[in-house]
Amino acid sequence: MSEADRRTTHFGFQTVAEDEKAGKVHGVFSNVASKYDVMNDVMSGGIHRLWKDAMMDWLAPRDGQRLLDVAGGTGDIAFRFLGRAPGARATVLDMTEAMLVEGQKRAEAESMAEKLDWVVGDAMALPFEDNSFDVYTISFGIRNVTRIGDALSEAFRVLRPGGRLMVLEFSQLPNQGLQKLYDLYSFNVIPKMGKLIAGDADSYQYLVESIRKFPDQESFASMIRAAGFEMVKYRNLSMGIAALHSGWKI
Repeated sequence: MSEADRRTTHFGFQTVAEDEKAGKVHGVFSNVASKYDVMNDVMSGGIHRLWKDAMMDWLAPRDGQRLLDVAGGTGDIAFRFLGRAPGARATVLDMTEAMLVEGQKRAEAESMAEKLDWVVGDAMALPFEDNSFDVYTISFGIRNVTRIGDALSEAFRVLRPGGRLMVLEFSQLPNQGLQKLYDLYSFNVIPKMGKLIAGDADSYQYLVESIRKFPDQESFASMIRAAGFEMVKYRNLSMGIAALHSGWKI
Protein backbone atom coordinates (compact mmCIF):
# COMPACT_ATOMS: atom_id res chain seq x y z
CA MET A 1 0.00 0.00 0.00
CA SER A 2 1.38 3.42 -0.98
CA GLU A 3 1.63 6.43 1.30
CA ALA A 4 -1.19 8.09 -0.68
CA ASP A 5 -3.44 5.08 -0.05
CA ARG A 6 -2.81 5.33 3.72
CA ARG A 7 -3.64 9.05 3.99
CA THR A 8 -7.15 9.75 5.20
CA THR A 9 -9.53 12.67 5.13
CA HIS A 10 -13.14 13.32 6.09
CA PHE A 11 -16.27 12.77 4.04
CA GLY A 12 -18.78 14.49 6.26
CA PHE A 13 -18.30 12.84 9.62
CA GLN A 14 -16.81 9.68 8.08
CA THR A 15 -13.07 9.05 7.83
CA VAL A 16 -12.14 7.80 4.37
CA ALA A 17 -8.99 7.24 2.34
CA GLU A 18 -7.95 10.39 0.48
CA ASP A 19 -8.20 8.64 -2.88
CA GLU A 20 -11.83 7.73 -2.18
CA LYS A 21 -13.21 11.18 -1.32
CA ALA A 22 -13.35 12.66 -4.83
CA GLY A 23 -15.41 9.72 -6.08
CA LYS A 24 -17.81 10.02 -3.15
CA VAL A 25 -18.23 13.78 -3.68
CA HIS A 26 -18.75 13.17 -7.40
CA GLY A 27 -21.50 10.72 -6.51
CA VAL A 28 -23.24 13.24 -4.25
CA PHE A 29 -23.37 15.97 -6.87
CA SER A 30 -24.26 13.59 -9.70
CA ASN A 31 -27.24 12.49 -7.60
CA VAL A 32 -28.49 15.99 -6.80
CA ALA A 33 -27.56 17.86 -10.01
CA SER A 34 -31.07 18.12 -11.45
CA LYS A 35 -32.48 19.56 -8.20
CA TYR A 36 -29.41 21.45 -7.00
CA ASP A 37 -30.63 24.97 -7.77
CA VAL A 38 -34.11 24.32 -6.36
CA MET A 39 -32.65 22.89 -3.15
CA ASN A 40 -30.36 25.91 -2.73
CA ASP A 41 -33.41 28.17 -2.72
CA VAL A 42 -35.37 25.94 -0.35
CA MET A 43 -32.51 25.32 2.13
CA SER A 44 -31.55 28.98 2.42
CA GLY A 45 -34.94 30.60 1.86
CA GLY A 46 -33.36 32.26 -1.18
CA ILE A 47 -30.71 33.97 0.95
CA HIS A 48 -27.91 32.32 -1.07
CA ARG A 49 -28.82 34.74 -3.86
CA LEU A 50 -28.10 37.70 -1.58
CA TRP A 51 -24.80 36.13 -0.52
CA LYS A 52 -23.77 35.71 -4.17
CA ASP A 53 -24.77 39.30 -4.90
CA ALA A 54 -22.61 40.40 -1.95
CA MET A 55 -19.77 38.42 -3.49
CA MET A 56 -20.18 40.34 -6.76
CA ASP A 57 -20.37 43.67 -4.91
CA TRP A 58 -17.00 43.00 -3.27
CA LEU A 59 -15.46 41.60 -6.46
CA ALA A 60 -16.63 44.52 -8.65
CA PRO A 61 -16.25 42.66 -12.00
CA ARG A 62 -14.76 44.63 -14.88
CA ASP A 63 -14.87 44.23 -18.65
CA GLY A 64 -11.80 42.51 -20.02
CA GLN A 65 -11.28 40.32 -16.96
CA ARG A 66 -11.00 36.55 -17.26
CA LEU A 67 -12.81 34.63 -14.51
CA LEU A 68 -12.25 31.05 -13.43
CA ASP A 69 -15.14 29.77 -11.31
CA VAL A 70 -14.10 26.47 -9.73
CA ALA A 71 -16.74 24.01 -8.53
CA GLY A 72 -18.91 26.30 -10.60
CA GLY A 73 -21.66 23.73 -11.05
CA THR A 74 -24.70 25.21 -12.73
CA GLY A 75 -23.08 28.57 -13.47
CA ASP A 76 -24.60 30.87 -10.84
CA ILE A 77 -21.41 32.84 -10.15
CA ALA A 78 -20.29 33.03 -13.78
CA PHE A 79 -23.71 34.33 -14.87
CA ARG A 80 -23.64 37.02 -12.20
CA PHE A 81 -20.07 38.00 -13.07
CA LEU A 82 -20.83 38.36 -16.78
CA GLY A 83 -24.07 40.17 -16.01
CA ARG A 84 -22.04 42.89 -14.33
CA ALA A 85 -19.15 42.84 -16.80
CA PRO A 86 -20.52 41.93 -20.25
CA GLY A 87 -17.06 42.41 -21.74
CA ALA A 88 -15.46 39.80 -19.49
CA ARG A 89 -15.00 36.07 -20.13
CA ALA A 90 -15.74 33.20 -17.73
CA THR A 91 -14.68 29.57 -17.43
CA VAL A 92 -16.82 27.31 -15.26
CA LEU A 93 -14.92 24.26 -13.98
CA ASP A 94 -16.48 21.39 -12.07
CA MET A 95 -15.51 17.78 -11.39
CA THR A 96 -19.11 16.65 -11.94
CA GLU A 97 -20.18 16.78 -15.58
CA ALA A 98 -23.85 16.41 -14.64
CA MET A 99 -23.71 19.75 -12.83
CA LEU A 100 -22.22 21.48 -15.89
CA VAL A 101 -24.87 19.90 -18.11
CA GLU A 102 -27.59 21.38 -15.89
CA GLY A 103 -25.90 24.78 -16.06
CA GLN A 104 -25.80 24.71 -19.83
CA LYS A 105 -29.58 24.20 -19.91
CA ARG A 106 -30.19 27.55 -18.22
CA ALA A 107 -31.31 30.49 -20.30
CA GLU A 108 -28.31 32.59 -19.27
CA ALA A 109 -25.96 29.97 -20.68
CA GLU A 110 -27.41 30.40 -24.17
CA SER A 111 -27.42 34.19 -24.09
CA MET A 112 -23.81 34.29 -22.79
CA ALA A 113 -22.50 31.32 -24.78
CA GLU A 114 -19.79 33.28 -26.62
CA LYS A 115 -18.27 34.42 -23.32
CA LEU A 116 -18.54 31.12 -21.42
CA ASP A 117 -16.48 27.94 -21.33
CA TRP A 118 -17.50 24.78 -19.43
CA VAL A 119 -14.70 22.46 -18.31
CA VAL A 120 -14.69 19.18 -16.38
CA GLY A 121 -11.68 19.28 -14.07
CA ASP A 122 -10.13 18.90 -10.65
CA ALA A 123 -9.60 21.89 -8.33
CA MET A 124 -6.35 20.31 -7.10
CA ALA A 125 -4.89 19.93 -10.62
CA LEU A 126 -6.30 22.69 -12.81
CA PRO A 127 -5.91 22.13 -16.58
CA PHE A 128 -4.71 25.70 -17.21
CA GLU A 129 -1.35 27.43 -17.63
CA ASP A 130 0.22 29.63 -14.97
CA ASN A 131 -0.95 33.25 -14.80
CA SER A 132 -4.07 32.65 -16.92
CA PHE A 133 -6.89 34.36 -15.00
CA ASP A 134 -7.65 37.69 -13.36
CA VAL A 135 -10.21 36.35 -10.89
CA TYR A 136 -10.66 32.94 -9.24
CA THR A 137 -13.91 32.20 -7.42
CA ILE A 138 -15.20 29.12 -5.64
CA SER A 139 -18.66 29.16 -4.10
CA PHE A 140 -19.77 26.46 -1.63
CA GLY A 141 -17.19 24.13 -3.16
CA ILE A 142 -13.91 24.42 -1.30
CA ARG A 143 -15.12 22.32 1.64
CA ASN A 144 -15.68 19.38 -0.74
CA VAL A 145 -12.07 19.37 -1.98
CA THR A 146 -9.91 16.53 -0.67
CA ARG A 147 -6.85 18.72 0.03
CA ILE A 148 -7.91 22.33 0.44
CA GLY A 149 -4.32 23.58 0.57
CA ASP A 150 -3.60 22.05 -2.83
CA ALA A 151 -6.65 23.76 -4.33
CA LEU A 152 -5.58 27.13 -2.91
CA SER A 153 -2.06 26.63 -4.29
CA GLU A 154 -3.54 25.89 -7.71
CA ALA A 155 -5.64 29.04 -7.45
CA PHE A 156 -2.49 31.04 -6.77
CA ARG A 157 -0.69 29.39 -9.70
CA VAL A 158 -3.32 30.13 -12.35
CA LEU A 159 -3.96 33.71 -11.25
CA ARG A 160 -2.02 36.50 -12.88
CA PRO A 161 0.00 38.87 -10.67
CA GLY A 162 -2.57 41.29 -9.32
CA GLY A 163 -5.24 38.60 -9.58
CA ARG A 164 -7.84 38.01 -6.92
CA LEU A 165 -9.19 34.98 -5.11
CA MET A 166 -12.66 35.03 -3.58
CA VAL A 167 -14.25 32.16 -1.69
CA LEU A 168 -17.89 31.99 -0.59
CA GLU A 169 -18.44 29.17 1.88
CA PHE A 170 -20.56 28.16 4.83
CA SER A 171 -18.78 29.04 8.03
CA GLN A 172 -19.15 29.18 11.82
CA LEU A 173 -21.40 31.47 13.83
CA PRO A 174 -19.44 33.27 16.58
CA ASN A 175 -22.27 32.75 19.09
CA GLN A 176 -22.49 29.18 20.44
CA GLY A 177 -26.22 29.41 21.14
CA LEU A 178 -26.99 30.53 17.61
CA GLN A 179 -24.66 27.84 16.25
CA LYS A 180 -26.58 25.17 18.15
CA LEU A 181 -29.90 26.45 16.77
CA TYR A 182 -28.50 26.46 13.25
CA ASP A 183 -27.15 22.93 13.70
CA LEU A 184 -30.58 21.75 14.85
CA TYR A 185 -32.08 23.13 11.66
CA SER A 186 -29.29 21.80 9.44
CA PHE A 187 -29.24 18.25 10.72
CA ASN A 188 -32.96 17.77 11.29
CA VAL A 189 -34.53 19.67 8.40
CA ILE A 190 -32.15 19.78 5.42
CA PRO A 191 -31.78 15.99 4.89
CA LYS A 192 -35.58 15.67 5.06
CA MET A 193 -35.91 18.42 2.44
CA GLY A 194 -33.37 16.55 0.32
CA LYS A 195 -35.45 13.40 0.55
CA LEU A 196 -38.67 15.22 -0.31
CA ILE A 197 -37.41 17.41 -3.15
CA ALA A 198 -34.39 15.58 -4.58
CA GLY A 199 -35.24 12.06 -3.45
CA ASP A 200 -31.87 11.89 -1.68
CA ALA A 201 -31.50 12.37 2.08
CA ASP A 202 -27.98 10.87 2.28
CA SER A 203 -26.36 13.43 -0.02
CA TYR A 204 -27.77 16.31 2.00
CA GLN A 205 -26.75 14.62 5.24
CA TYR A 206 -23.19 14.68 3.87
CA LEU A 207 -23.52 18.34 2.88
CA VAL A 208 -24.56 19.48 6.36
CA GLU A 209 -21.82 17.36 7.94
CA SER A 210 -19.24 18.87 5.58
CA ILE A 211 -20.24 22.36 6.72
CA ARG A 212 -19.49 21.48 10.34
CA LYS A 213 -16.10 20.00 9.39
CA PHE A 214 -14.97 23.14 7.55
CA PRO A 215 -12.45 25.42 9.34
CA ASP A 216 -13.65 28.58 11.05
CA GLN A 217 -13.07 31.98 9.48
CA GLU A 218 -9.67 32.73 11.03
CA SER A 219 -8.33 29.24 10.37
CA PHE A 220 -9.37 29.36 6.73
CA ALA A 221 -7.88 32.84 6.31
CA SER A 222 -4.58 31.40 7.57
CA MET A 223 -4.77 28.66 4.94
CA ILE A 224 -5.23 31.27 2.21
CA ARG A 225 -2.17 33.17 3.43
CA ALA A 226 -0.17 29.94 3.53
CA ALA A 227 -0.91 29.46 -0.19
CA GLY A 228 0.83 32.77 -0.94
CA PHE A 229 -2.04 35.25 -0.99
CA GLU A 230 -1.75 38.68 0.58
CA MET A 231 -4.23 41.27 1.85
CA VAL A 232 -6.42 38.40 3.05
CA LYS A 233 -9.71 39.51 4.56
CA TYR A 234 -13.10 38.01 5.25
CA ARG A 235 -16.65 39.23 5.77
CA ASN A 236 -19.34 37.33 7.64
CA LEU A 237 -22.72 36.95 5.97
CA SER A 238 -25.92 36.36 7.97
CA MET A 239 -23.94 36.54 11.24
CA GLY A 240 -21.43 33.93 10.04
CA ILE A 241 -23.68 31.25 8.55
CA ALA A 242 -21.57 31.94 5.46
CA ALA A 243 -18.43 34.00 4.91
CA LEU A 244 -16.64 35.65 2.02
CA HIS A 245 -12.83 35.35 1.94
CA SER A 246 -10.72 37.56 -0.32
CA GLY A 247 -7.02 37.40 -1.16
CA TRP A 248 -4.68 38.87 -3.77
CA LYS A 249 -1.74 37.48 -5.71
CA ILE A 250 0.74 40.33 -5.39
